Amino acid sequence: MVRRLWRRIRLAGEVAIGREPRLVPDVPAPGAERIGSGYGGWTLLPDLLTPSSGVFSFGVGEDISFDLGLIDRCGVTVHAFDPTPRAVRWVADHGTPSSFLLHEVGIADFDGDAHFVLPRDPRHVSLSMVDGVEPDRTLTLPVARLGTLMDQTGVQRLDLLKLDVEGAEYAVLEDLRRSSVRPRQLLVEFHHHLPGFTAAQTVDTVASLRSVGYRIFSVSANNHEVSFVHG
Repeated sequence: MVRRLWRRIRLAGEVAIGREPRLVPDVPAPGAERIGSGYGGWTLLPDLLTPSSGVFSFGVGEDISFDLGLIDRCGVTVHAFDPTPRAVRWVADHGTPSSFLLHEVGIADFDGDAHFVLPRDPRHVSLSMVDGVEPDRTLTLPVARLGTLMDQTGVQRLDLLKLDVEGAEYAVLEDLRRSSVRPRQLLVEFHHHLPGFTAAQTVDTVASLRSVGYRIFSVSANNHEVSFVHG
């Protein structure tokens, strides 16, 4: 209880000085549930999903508790995407159900190859998409636009899109806004807390999503994971 109160006080202070954006739900969310582990879980509206729903999950890492929980809870097939060699090995080593389909490609606002920087801490698995870093700390991996990946997988409509892509979400969401694709639910981890990104970028991106019909229904305690519903 004390820790939770201190976290709220600290977040309020960071919002006041502009280090964190002020993110609050736009609409109530009866029936919202959190699925997955404390580290890898997300809040969503499971009643909006059926076994035939199109589900894309970007950013696998070494925690697929959300994806597996979603499969168990809603009976969906999850198309998961992560080109990171360590994540691909982890999934192969742990075994997954047939309704979990891993695609070894990342998402971007273009089709082709992108440079990813390796984390300095070897305990971390996530890679960030960057330009102009030292060659011995980068990997070149395939990426594609959302529409391209929908065409390749044969998924015609997305009912849920999860993005945990280490800062690439800003360009990807702008590409989404300019397209005709409108996932019913959008779960995004914003990375304004990482070097090279700002709270203002998150504020602008949220405003852009609101302009095309998205509304926030949940914000995580750390102010980074945001759940949107369209319409």
